[in-house]
Amino acid sequence: MTLEFPGRTTGTGALAFLATADAEVLIARCPAVARLLPDMAAALDRQTATAPGLLFDLADLTDDERLLFTEILGEGEVAATVVLPDGVVAEIAESIFAGLWRVRFLGDDNAIIADYAEVSAVPQAVRRAAAMTLPRLAIDDLPSGVMNAPAVLAEIADRAAAYQSGEPNHVVSLTLMPMLAEDLDLLVDRLGSGPVKIVSRGYGSCRVQATAIHNVWSVQFFNAMNAILLDTIEIGDVPAVAQAAEEDFRDSAIRLREIGEAYFL
Repeated sequence: MTLEFPGRTTGTGALAFLATADAEVLIARCPAVARLLPDMAAALDRQTATAPGLLFDLADLTDDERLLFTEILGEGEVAATVVLPDGVVAEIAESIFAGLWRVRFLGDDNAIIADYAEVSAVPQAVRRAAAMTLPRLAIDDLPSGVMNAPAVLAEIADRAAAYQSGEPNHVVSLTLMPMLAEDLDLLVDRLGSGPVKIVSRGYGSCRVQATAIHNVWSVQFFNAMNAILLDTIEIGDVPAVAQAAEEDFRDSAIRLREIGEAYFL
């Protein structure tokens, strides 16, 4: 999945850019960015894993300010796309500061409807879209010729219906089960495809997709040859592989404040 945030860099690349003469000239023209950084660092200091996201509207930034801010954010480990019922698409990219995200909503012809940064464990757009999925998994009228899929579907349906916010996710490992091709086809057919797709590079290559069923996620880990190492179904909240942890906020606050003090004072 490639998200369209032109010029985004890695953490090392962001620091290298800020040390250049071109960046010095750009910084001088971007007072709004200088004001944003300490506010975002303060938000990272007080944010928790379960609190609603803290938003920073970027719509009023000048082109130079938006370019500089994009360079500072760099490219983190997680990217996502969210498709909303009205056809609007949210492009989400984690920055090099875990817990600080760039979120853009695109309408017709990829026109930008909203552009903001968000301090959160996972952006609100992900949770809201995932909540729009179907409330129940249908497990009736199962075909013949399958082996373990009926039992797996029953387990998923029971766990999804019983899940309460704040509980640990329940993981069903398909890799560890003897599954026929017909079993996997049936799971794909009954679970369907939801509105959220996430790619994480923090634990190797991992792809997370919301299914069409509320609180049910497909989580797959891949090796360098793009072969599946682990194929699981998670029932519960957005999988942890796609979320920032509590300690990430504090670490990111320190690093963001250091950049502000080094280049913007």
